[in-house]
Amino acid sequence: YLLLGPKGPGAWVVVTRDGAEWGRYPLNQDATAVIGGEEWNVLQINGGKASVAEANCGDQTCVRSGAISREGETIVCLPHRVVIRVEGGGQTDLDALAG
Repeated sequence: YLLLGPKGPGAWVVVTRDGAEWGRYPLNQDATAVIGGEEWNVLQINGGKASVAEANCGDQTCVRSGAISREGETIVCLPHRVVIRVEGGGQTDLDALAG
């Protein structure tokens, strides 16, 4: 069997839009970034966690997703084709257990 466990804290928030990298932000520095133009999402990094503070998409799923901070966690806004992912944490608490 294979058991995937939680990843460790991440180092970067990587934002892609339409499959291309839009921006890369350190998770340890508080920041606010507007992703997009006419269709927009507001990325908020605060206290080592990233979230979508607001967006002008119809379903608001990205806003309701909450904050992410661990490597591999994502927030997705399908209407705006935006993916926000935590990467590069280095050490993990548990990567995988095979047996």
